[in-house]
Amino acid sequence: MGELENKEKQLEAKLEKIKAMEQEIIKREKAIKNKENAKKQVLLRLSPSLWGDIVAWAEEDFRSINGQIEYILHEAVRKRKK
Repeated sequence: MGELENKEKQLEAKLEKIKAMEQEIIKREKAIKNKENAKKQVLLRLSPSLWGDIVAWAEEDFRSINGQIEYILHEAVRKRKK
């Protein structure tokens, strides 16, 4: 019986290692996904009049200013790809 108990303990230890490795893989996958989904920050200089126009447009569309700028850029890229 001692040999059987020893093998059982070895298997339990291996299972714990596998579980720890699985958790590490999940952690790394989440980190990769978060990195891929992270938005890039850009410094943008705009004239006061253009800024005012974007602010007004954002208010009309019920968007934040950043959201409006992202929308404008997205639409410009979409139209360019056509």
